[in-house]
Amino acid sequence: MAGPRGARRFARSLCGLLLLLLSNGLLDLASAAPARASPEAPSSVGQFWHITDLHLDPSYHITQNHTQVCASSKGVNASNPGLFGDVMCDSPYRLIVSALQYMKDYGQQTSFMIWTGDSPPHVPVRELSTKIVIDIIGNLTSTIRSFFPHLQVFPALGNHDYWPQDQLPVSANEIYNAVGDIWKPWLTDEAVTTLKKGGFYTQLFQPSTTSQPLRIISLNTILYYGPNLVTENMTDPANQFEWLEHVLEAAHQNKEMVYVIAHVPVGYLPYLRNQTAIREHYNERLIDIFRRHSSVIAGQFYGHTHRDSIMVLLDENGKPINSLFVAPAVTPVKDLWEVDTNNPGVRIYQYDPLSYSVLDLWQFYLNLTEANLKKESNWKLEYVMTKTYGIEDLKPESLYDMTEQLNEPHSKSFKKYYNYYYVSYDEAFFCEEHCRTSQLCAIQYLDHRSYTNCIKHKKKLHQGVNITLLPQTL
Repeated sequence: MAGPRGARRFARSLCGLLLLLLSNGLLDLASAAPARASPEAPSSVGQFWHITDLHLDPSYHITQNHTQVCASSKGVNASNPGLFGDVMCDSPYRLIVSALQYMKDYGQQTSFMIWTGDSPPHVPVRELSTKIVIDIIGNLTSTIRSFFPHLQVFPALGNHDYWPQDQLPVSANEIYNAVGDIWKPWLTDEAVTTLKKGGFYTQLFQPSTTSQPLRIISLNTILYYGPNLVTENMTDPANQFEWLEHVLEAAHQNKEMVYVIAHVPVGYLPYLRNQTAIREHYNERLIDIFRRHSSVIAGQFYGHTHRDSIMVLLDENGKPINSLFVAPAVTPVKDLWEVDTNNPGVRIYQYDPLSYSVLDLWQFYLNLTEANLKKESNWKLEYVMTKTYGIEDLKPESLYDMTEQLNEPHSKSFKKYYNYYYVSYDEAFFCEEHCRTSQLCAIQYLDHRSYTNCIKHKKKLHQGVNITLLPQTL
């Protein structure tokens, strides 16, 4: 057992802070926000929320000693701590509540919410325990339900939703069991049973406006995550690949459309050259599965990177067949060595209720510096994707057209994309050629062969060599 005294201190912070904030009427304080623009959704369009990477740090408090503001700074000076947080710290409860209050006050009819993981903070292992992780997930689940008591929520587990972090196992355990019970109000008995066994599940969503059901598949991609030593030498951890294939085949037979949700995304990291988000051989297998079943997959939704990005899955001939979205975090935290970070963000998607194709994305954010200065959580619209890039919808073909804009030399669209990647944290951030190549190749090329070919192609273009990237080289 690691660091029992540190864990006890953290547990006391968790209990005390949440009770204090609730008893002081924080929910009412967070609601004082200016009027906001709303998405004009026709009655024939469905909508759903996406939140991710809340990373609650219950130890966050304002103090003169900036090394003691939050446990998640790991002793480093907080830069400019205020009511709604600091970039060296994970989320204060007040920040999370302000996001949920904004979403509640938004006044839009939404069908459901997806919540793609990571509730506990980035703190040393000794500061947490199995009980604290369960308590944090439970507290945030209760908080979400208090704001949206009647809204269907589909959650996914993140790499921090376990203790020790990243080491999610392939069989039943205390955390899977507890989370299954915590999420029972949202999930069917069958989904809970599967969740308790392997940390993943599937469930049908049946909207009242149409007879066409939607199948949600919540994957446990932490089983494929590099730091997870438990699964290092396994071919099919928890038999999730086999299960996924079976669910997708059944969806095809039953004429169901599917949304895939998970924490760690597939594909290559846009900020780190030649690095997949999950282990490369697992990534290759998932990409193969998604390609073969792309006709029933209407969208894929992830978190984990804390940044705002898209991917377009291409088939072996270079045809766009799937749209993938990585949502930015609510937490603004960064490491000491990082120059850049993100403002807190949440988003709403619009979809076709018959085909479940994703039609648009409304991204909202909180300017953290401004909120702390004014002591008010002024969440606002950051951008609407179709309007920003002049595309018709967010179907694979449209996202592919968008990436063509981003690939143009001196692209103004790419400058916008890179600013939104950090949730408008600092417009001065510049993406030089190496950075730009990493970003662009990660958007369109999700498997090893096509990605490495893209990197080589752009390197030669930068060196002035005239070559053509052919579909058959994918």
